[in-house]
Amino acid sequence: MKVPLARFAYLIAFLVVSTYAFVTLRGPHGIHAFMEKQRVIHEMEKRNSDAAKEIERMRERLQRLSNDPAEQELEIRQRLKLVHPGEKVYITGDPDKK
Repeated sequence: MKVPLARFAYLIAFLVVSTYAFVTLRGPHGIHAFMEKQRVIHEMEKRNSDAAKEIERMRERLQRLSNDPAEQELEIRQRLKLVHPGEKVYITGDPDKK
């Protein structure tokens, strides 16, 4: 009689552990949440990588501007829309409407 009782106890223990594992893996901290966190981490890593590339591009541009007076003058002329005396400027297309 001890053998069937022991098997029944193992069966009950197995069912309890299986049920607990099923509920835990399907719950709010289960596999779905883990996959969602992995997706968010991947997305943030991509954003960080893009931001790092943009920062490096801006750093190179600043380096160029600080070392080249002609580049500085060109940037100032473009931003402030300045021209040298005697230069002709042709505007093509629709003007910016503000």
